[in-house]
Amino acid sequence: MTGRGTLTCKMLIESDPHQTRIAVLEDDRLTEIFVERHRHRGLVGNVYKGRVTRVLPGMQAAFVDVGLERDAFLYVSDVASDVESMDELEIEEPRSDRGEEPANHHGAPSIDELLKAGQEIIVQVVKDPLPSKGARISTHVTLPGRYLVLLPTVKHFGVSRRIEDETERERLLGLLGQLPVNSSGNSGLIVRTVGENKGIEEFESDLNYLSKLWEKIRQRAGKVSAPTLLHQDLDLALRVVRDLLRSDYSVLWVDGEETYERIVEFLDQVQPGLVGKVKLFRQEATLFEQFGIEEQIEAALKSKVWLKSGGYIVINPTEALVAIDVNTGRFVGQSNLEDTVLQTNLEAVQEIVRQIRLRDLGGIIVIDLIDMIEHEHREQVFTALEGELRKDRAKTKVLNISEFGLVEVTRKRSRANLERLLTQPCPYCSGRGRIKSIATICLNLRKELLHLRGRMGQSEILLRVNPEISRALQQEERAILTEVERSLGVHILLQSDPEMHHERFDVVEV
Repeated sequence: MTGRGTLTCKMLIESDPHQTRIAVLEDDRLTEIFVERHRHRGLVGNVYKGRVTRVLPGMQAAFVDVGLERDAFLYVSDVASDVESMDELEIEEPRSDRGEEPANHHGAPSIDELLKAGQEIIVQVVKDPLPSKGARISTHVTLPGRYLVLLPTVKHFGVSRRIEDETERERLLGLLGQLPVNSSGNSGLIVRTVGENKGIEEFESDLNYLSKLWEKIRQRAGKVSAPTLLHQDLDLALRVVRDLLRSDYSVLWVDGEETYERIVEFLDQVQPGLVGKVKLFRQEATLFEQFGIEEQIEAALKSKVWLKSGGYIVINPTEALVAIDVNTGRFVGQSNLEDTVLQTNLEAVQEIVRQIRLRDLGGIIVIDLIDMIEHEHREQVFTALEGELRKDRAKTKVLNISEFGLVEVTRKRSRANLERLLTQPCPYCSGRGRIKSIATICLNLRKELLHLRGRMGQSEILLRVNPEISRALQQEERAILTEVERSLGVHILLQSDPEMHHERFDVVEV
């Protein structure tokens, strides 16, 4: 990340048998949260050998069976000019930097000229599936390392746009020219942001690892038939450490000895200088409880966010866009109305960007600031917004404040946002609101029950829960119940109570 200034950054990784959660803190405030349920790992980065099932010339796209519940979706702009032989393809910029929409430039081949039904191709997931959509895929595979991204099917050399110094960019491009990409010359490389100021030795080591990985994928693809998973990306803990951990982080706390050992072993191979920042958390309270992360996650699931001054913002995601409204609330200022409005807007844009990153909001975001009369005040607020957005790793575009006080921001997102990840449609209000998902409720129940360790005087306890939670604990979440029984040394009797709210439960010793 760039644009941190003098921020103090920390990373917290909490892992148990059921999920891994990672929190990124800036000045001890939660700015990003990553969650991976071990039964539902994300698919972005996975490489498959798929079979084309349908070609749609009218949409310039195709559906590809990669072995998932729904066929994956492939735009023509994400198809190499020769997907079978992987011949050289010149592009303007790397695939990962493109926008969300397909682009069929004048003179470019049509989708039905590139693909045929029944054809087997190597593809990579670039966007996880949603409840109503299959995964989005590309034939332009990208394999990220610590400092480099290997583009095995695209002849392109580039440097991360977040490295802005022109002298450094030219130096890095010069180093890329010295690297032996491959004998046929059909591959490319991009220097990642963390590659800034690095030397040829680090790049050679990274390239060696990535080249061997691609060769392994190609060899496997030649031996299996579609649909087959060829390569699964690193798990969440190693992926986030690889992509985010830098020397400007003060510490990486890890709650979970097995995860701690894997991270240390991984960093020892790719970045030995960062091993000293990794600390094993050994206290009685959980890591997230110690740093107040649970409360901040709960707050991020609410629509209203209070500002320190007494003002507040309201965040309303809709099908088409995310609307964010700024209000003065209890803040009355000290001098005049215009100054009060300015101070509220300045404080609001800082919190708005933090919430956008924390909730991983994407698509079109419309911010309704409080109207400002002075042009200088509008410029001041807009400059502050741009400065905060530079901290965001996701690709964003922002338009100037309109005469109505509206700011439009577009933000690229490749995974489900925090609300979709941790909640589900509420059955009590016909889907107009949301409650925590069954998996989240079961994991919260586990945490509360484990707090009873050493306090139970009986060999059996009665757990009264909603019927949906009871069913889950006896079926897909049975491992949670087994773990709690073993840890507490008791037998748990489940009682279904249809009057019990999904998120509530009662414990009775019997």
